Amino acid sequence: MSPFAIVQAGGKQLRVEPNQVIDIERLKLGDHQKEVLLNKVLLLRRGESYEVGNPYVKGALVVCESLDEIRGPKKVSFKMRRRKNSRQKKGHRQTYSRLRVKEIRHSED
Repeated sequence: MSPFAIVQAGGKQLRVEPNQVIDIERLKLGDHQKEVLLNKVLLLRRGESYEVGNPYVKGALVVCESLDEIRGPKKVSFKMRRRKNSRQKKGHRQTYSRLRVKEIRHSED
């Protein structure tokens, strides 16, 4: 059984495994920062045992490698008021940070 964790990042909860590539909302990283630590681990599985946090698992950490910043698909918001000759069209593209999960650590207390 491979280990996995459920982490909270960017206001969303993700299930991550080692060597998995994930996209989360943009992180403000330094120019030379290549390693990202996600410490909000909600659930952790190692072997056959599960650990559930309250709200987070103590001592659990997900180590990720920063790969790139990407732009998501364009979302278009269009509003029209009938018979008023009123139209409004807006577009938005979200920026995401692409990370590769290197390992899932847990320090026993």
